[in-house]
Amino acid sequence: MNAWLPTAPCTPAACLEPSRPATAVPLAVLRLTVVAVLLLTGTATVLTPLGRLVPAAVVRCWCRWIVRAAGVRVRVSGAAAPTGGLLLVAHHVSWLDIPLLAAVRPARMLAKSEIRSWPVAGALAARGGVLFIERDRLRALPDTVAAIARVLRAGAAVAAFPEGSTWCGRAHGRFRGAVFQAALDARVPVQPVRIRYRTGGRTVSTAPAFVGDDTLLASLWRVASARGGITAEVEVLPAVPPGRHRDRRALADAAQPTESRSSTGRDGHPGKAPSKSMRSLFLMFRFRKADEDIRKAGTPEGG
Repeated sequence: MNAWLPTAPCTPAACLEPSRPATAVPLAVLRLTVVAVLLLTGTATVLTPLGRLVPAAVVRCWCRWIVRAAGVRVRVSGAAAPTGGLLLVAHHVSWLDIPLLAAVRPARMLAKSEIRSWPVAGALAARGGVLFIERDRLRALPDTVAAIARVLRAGAAVAAFPEGSTWCGRAHGRFRGAVFQAALDARVPVQPVRIRYRTGGRTVSTAPAFVGDDTLLASLWRVASARGGITAEVEVLPAVPPGRHRDRRALADAAQPTESRSSTGRDGHPGKAPSKSMRSLFLMFRFRKADEDIRKAGTPEGG
């Protein structure tokens, strides 16, 4: 892993809440089985010629069913614009964030370019409209931003996690600016979404967090077997209209949820875990060379 890729201080040992008596094993297994069935059904649909004709409302419901099948209650407040170019952004805590964002509005996700060559998964991701990024090549960043801008300009929604890494949910990282440059170039609104996970009462839960050297299987089991269940609160915040901010840093700050700005940092998070996010390109904009390349890139061709 390159030293300049984003990192988060969250680790399973430091951040995940102590294990409590889990729900019955048969129930947890049933939950994961239903999740698998829903995923397979959706995958089969995507592979058919009619896959792209499925109404957005159906996709949103399907995504909520996946999360609910895992034993997670979903509460959504607010709504995103149903049509037109839109950049959806949220903090990244869990694999659950992806279907929860899609439940707000189906969008094209960003993923590392290596996934394209994976057996089966690569073809499915490409067929599903995933935008692949070359996170290890600084010089590829202007082309990546231009590609995202073209998609936004064409009227599609793009979903991103601008922290560039997963955090535990009790603290968050700062939004990186790269993807916001695409929104500026395309002159589309940015839709911030706040996702929080809670257990009984109003306590913030780190059980869904997928951080550090945690494995997907361990995270899946932790969610499905959580006693008392987990509630995902999805709050669609006011959109940031185009033209209000002149540079990507100001736009990124405006899109960051207010309380998250005060919780960013590494306090209470000993150790340093490598990024698990597929969207690690966003830290690249710390480098002056990338800034110079983007200024030289100008408006994408065909825009």
